[in-house]
Amino acid sequence: MTYYDEDKVVPELKLMLGEDGDVEKGDYVNLGQRNAGSCEADDSPPSPRRRWRSFVWYWVKLALLFSCLGLLAGVCIKWVWPYFMDKEIIPIINWETATFSPPILAVLVFITIALFPTLLLPSTPSMWVAGMTFGYGYGFLLIISGVPIGVSLPYFIGSRFHHKIQGWLEKYPKKASLIRSAGAGNWVHQLRAVTLIRISPFPYILYNYCAVATDVKYVPYILGSLIGVIPEIFVAMYTGIFIKTLADASYDRHSLSAPQIIFNVLGFLATIATTVIFTIYAKRQLKKLKSEEEPLLE
Repeated sequence: MTYYDEDKVVPELKLMLGEDGDVEKGDYVNLGQRNAGSCEADDSPPSPRRRWRSFVWYWVKLALLFSCLGLLAGVCIKWVWPYFMDKEIIPIINWETATFSPPILAVLVFITIALFPTLLLPSTPSMWVAGMTFGYGYGFLLIISGVPIGVSLPYFIGSRFHHKIQGWLEKYPKKASLIRSAGAGNWVHQLRAVTLIRISPFPYILYNYCAVATDVKYVPYILGSLIGVIPEIFVAMYTGIFIKTLADASYDRHSLSAPQIIFNVLGFLATIATTVIFTIYAKRQLKKLKSEEEPLLE
């Protein structure tokens, strides 16, 4: 057991606490004040110079990212794509044009877009074909006419298995909470939520069947789906037109000119940027909408 000398300990305590034993005058209090002052200094807002430096660095990184993507796209257009076109794309396009006339091809595109979502098959390749064959105008009209059927059939089929789908959603509460928010609120809220879910990266085909389990009404569901798929349609058609441009250049055995390469690279980057912006915006708005509608879900 250790013993302390009172004559040594007591004077040291008085020195720390102050001559009158008052804690407010002690060195510990001064140390705490200094620490508090340092914490306040750490919480101070950054200086304008530091904020300007962060702003400039952000745009520098963004410019470097797009430069790398542009360089990668240029390399693909110049060397990778021609080889891939000769082996895969050109034979498929030649078979398609030799086998089907444009009217028959339009019917096939319509049928695949209308039925593939029900069979859990992607309809994006059909949108590529629509862009390749009919361009933006007729291609868009052809696709948008088949989308209502493609999203309605799974909705009505899923209504026959309403309880089973609800049980499946309960196994994944975190992911299901996103789509459940579409069933809360009034007509306008449901329309907005369905539109944002279509734009967001949530699996398109799965939502067709899961939507009915969220008790979303059919009218806001179908209107929100039509509005929400428009960005995807134009991206898919641009991809098809872009592939056909590269296939034609490879088939004719001539390389693209410098303006054509620049135009296609800029279009490719713009497509990626638009997709990313729409996706980020939709995810943020969905979080906001979800927080607004949580009381309604309760």
